[in-house]
Amino acid sequence: MKIYTKTGDKGTTALFGGTRVPKHHIRIDSYGTVDELNSHIGLVRDQNIDQHSKNILMIIQDRLFTIGSTLATDPEKATLKSGKARLNIPKISTEDIQRLENEIDQMNAELPEMTHFVLPGGHQTVSFCHIARCVCRRAERLASALNDLEPFQPETLTYLNRLSDYLFVLARKLSHDLKAEEIQWIPEKES
Repeated sequence: MKIYTKTGDKGTTALFGGTRVPKHHIRIDSYGTVDELNSHIGLVRDQNIDQHSKNILMIIQDRLFTIGSTLATDPEKATLKSGKARLNIPKISTEDIQRLENEIDQMNAELPEMTHFVLPGGHQTVSFCHIARCVCRRAERLASALNDLEPFQPETLTYLNRLSDYLFVLARKLSHDLKAEEIQWIPEKES
């Protein structure tokens, strides 16, 4: 497979299905941010964390490729006029969302109750997880804006929303596992 094609040298790129769009198109920004998120999750997975979390993060990375393919597909090329699928694009399932919810519930059951917002940080691994969470929220915002213009499978947005929740709870779990201080945010009172 050739890495460089020179077809994007003038600032355009091809969507899945062949349609060319500017590289600054919201669709490109959306799936590019999902790709960025996937890289940050890989960084979290590369840390010294428990094997179960690593396995779940690997599954999440696979699902992010699925989301990327959804976002990278021209909706007009994805289906025929009859409504049948023209392109074989994988989909996010309700089971994928349920897996994240189950993981969130299991981690939360083992963590102390959260009574305040927490400041990101306390350990490098936890900070990497918070960065991934923030990139996930940005991916969700961009995908939501794209969905307003060109709707796609609703489970995609649900998954991104739930994933940011998962990453927040995972950051708390990693703080707990690594015995890192979880600093509560307590607003300063005006004098």
